[in-house]
Amino acid sequence: MYSKEISVFDIIGPNMIGPSSSHTAGALRIARLAKRMVKKSIKHVKFVLYGSFAETYRGHGTDRALVAGILGFDTEDYRIKESFKHAKEASLEYSFETNNKKQDIHPNTVDIQITDENDELTTVTGVSIGGGRAVIKKINGVEVDLSGDYHTLVIRHRDLPGVIASVTKILSTFDINIAFMKLYRETKGTVAYSIIEADQPIITDIISEIEKLTSVSQAFLIEKE
Repeated sequence: MYSKEISVFDIIGPNMIGPSSSHTAGALRIARLAKRMVKKSIKHVKFVLYGSFAETYRGHGTDRALVAGILGFDTEDYRIKESFKHAKEASLEYSFETNNKKQDIHPNTVDIQITDENDELTTVTGVSIGGGRAVIKKINGVEVDLSGDYHTLVIRHRDLPGVIASVTKILSTFDINIAFMKLYRETKGTVAYSIIEADQPIITDIISEIEKLTSVSQAFLIEKE
């Protein structure tokens, strides 16, 4: 069973701009994690908000926090308050939509639909779980569990025998110690995501080597914050 030590940071949350750690810092963290899953420049982002996010996103600054996260701002950045202005300066288009019909969902949930400069779409579902912390629950429709609490490697690949062995061999070559490894897939033999959390930073050379594997379509790094 996985256990995690709880720190004061987990209880009171990070320093942040905004009235609520769940509605601002947590929302920003979701968007920052989503941004790191897109390698090319982002052209447009659509945010679909559920539950309390949908009800209070303007008053609690969730909208500004989400845009700030896509821009790469951290929770202490005073530019969060004017993230809409900075998005315009960066030619980033964005829109918000609320969904009050779906009830069987965490109240602090957002779907983020990112369109890059090549019109490729990446979809991410994230949940703000309190204290400024967040978890990614879906990537492109595949259910996952990603917190960003470790140096994390996310690999999109075909669900075929030998892929994981090839990936772990590359990591071993670079002396990367795997803390946790999780595999998620749509259906057997189709698209799968491997999420590897490591004890030390993962260099970009590792990404390049993994993407040379014929069954791998994409690999990206989420650095520990």
